[in-house]
Amino acid sequence: MLRYTVRRLIQLVVVVLVLSLLVFAWLRALPGGPASALLGDRGTEESRAALSAQLGLDQPIFIQYFKFLGRAITGNFGNSTGVQPGDPVVDIFLQRFPATLELSAFAIVLAVIAGIPLGYLAAKRRGGWFDNLSVGASLIGVAVPVFFLAFLLKYLLSTKFGILPSFGRQDGAIEATRVTGFFVLDGILTQEWDAAWDAFRHLVLPAIALATIPFAVIFRITRAAVLEVLNEDYVRTAESKGLLGSVIRRRHVLRNAMLPVVTTIGLQVGALLAGAVLTEKVFAFSGVGEALALGFERRDYPLLQMFIMVAAIVYVLVNLLVDLSYALIDPRIRAR
Repeated sequence: MLRYTVRRLIQLVVVVLVLSLLVFAWLRALPGGPASALLGDRGTEESRAALSAQLGLDQPIFIQYFKFLGRAITGNFGNSTGVQPGDPVVDIFLQRFPATLELSAFAIVLAVIAGIPLGYLAAKRRGGWFDNLSVGASLIGVAVPVFFLAFLLKYLLSTKFGILPSFGRQDGAIEATRVTGFFVLDGILTQEWDAAWDAFRHLVLPAIALATIPFAVIFRITRAAVLEVLNEDYVRTAESKGLLGSVIRRRHVLRNAMLPVVTTIGLQVGALLAGAVLTEKVFAFSGVGEALALGFERRDYPLLQMFIMVAAIVYVLVNLLVDLSYALIDPRIRAR
């Protein structure tokens, strides 16, 4: 297990270096470049050239890259030029990351607790009305764009019926104590139950919108995996021996079916940030996704550079954890 972990960590370092190179090259290929973003539309050619020389943008690209890499290792990504002008982008990220993490965690929990049981039940009742209805719902979940569903939920449950709040993380009138940056958790830790409940209500709509695609994918993979396992000889043998259904389900079906499902959950966790950009924008949920959207609108290169890099690193780390959990579930993986 140790050798497997070390090998995956080495691969992770290589992947992160390649990602940093791609992000660095891509941002410098965008129209205008960092100098134009800093000076705005009123900048002259002379002022852009002077600023480029000051920032080292007139140096060879490989020298710029190694300087960028050195600053990134020390956590120095510069200051924001558009989202929160003058503030270090690291501080902006630390302010907003708890919101995105809280939203993403709630969304993936919803997707898992709905997707796995429904996928198992649909496989057990293959061809029945429940299976057909569930498969149809999962297809809708994949096909409907996140932003459309977000607007639909916002209109129906907030604007029309007033059941849930439509924007923000918490009612501004509530004087809540901040401890961790996770508003629901803060309310629980400080026993400010009204603040915790209000923060939870603000989470529901964006979390449902964000959870639809992960739910649909997890459901379909679970259903397919369970169907495959149910047809295995060892399951039929266990049934012929008269083992209890709960024992067969726990020991033989779910454990073997969980291998592809675990991988799928990990990939969906890593992909949640893409959906969070649209979801947070619709619900004015002040997280990393909303900051990324604003960064693209305002050409905030330092912020984009750091946020995309961190998102890529989070995605790679999640996949590393998935690989390690996969090796724990299936010992054959460790032997490869």
